[in-house]
Amino acid sequence: MAEAQATAASAAPAKAAAVKPAAAKPAAGHGDAVNIGPSAAELAMVQAPMTRREFLNYAFLGSLGIFLVVFGGAFFVFALPRFGAGEFGGVFDLGLAGDAIPGTEDAPKASTAARSWVSNTDQGVVALYNVCVHLGCLYGWEPITNRFECPCHGSKYEKDGTYIAGPAPRSLDRFVIRFTDANGTVLAETNAQGDPLEIPSPNALMIVDTGKIIQGKAHG
Repeated sequence: MAEAQATAASAAPAKAAAVKPAAAKPAAGHGDAVNIGPSAAELAMVQAPMTRREFLNYAFLGSLGIFLVVFGGAFFVFALPRFGAGEFGGVFDLGLAGDAIPGTEDAPKASTAARSWVSNTDQGVVALYNVCVHLGCLYGWEPITNRFECPCHGSKYEKDGTYIAGPAPRSLDRFVIRFTDANGTVLAETNAQGDPLEIPSPNALMIVDTGKIIQGKAHG
């Protein structure tokens, strides 16, 4: 029995030595990096749904951007020349003044392409828009009465387009005339009032600018 107790006593220290205590984790120091994950504010930014106000703000900014692009393109197109030479709204070269302009005793000459009547008076030459200022009918020259008359409602005008009678509210509208030399230098041009223009030379080139209309004077 004494031997058994001695054997048990010698085995106890060995078993105790086999069980090692768990190593203690070192405390984090000031210099050690500590991974604590994303903050609550960051999680809120990632996970929070878009509010109605934010959606409306984004929609407004997007619409504003589209509007600016469309408006800029429309402005660019509008700024470009819209009419070429020989197209109504542009300029018409009628040739030499001596050929294009009738005599002062002659009837006005129609220019269908330029939608105008070239009329020569004692005061000078005018280019009259061939549309009646009443309701837009095409008037014509009546050699018997020696005046312009509108077949639609009877408005009547003198040879230079001055109102005579009828429902028209004013005299006929006029286009700007330019006389140039062969090099394109302007020799004479219709003034802002649209007064008849003196012919500088029969050899001058006559140009009618249908993009520049001078409204006839109101009567009464």
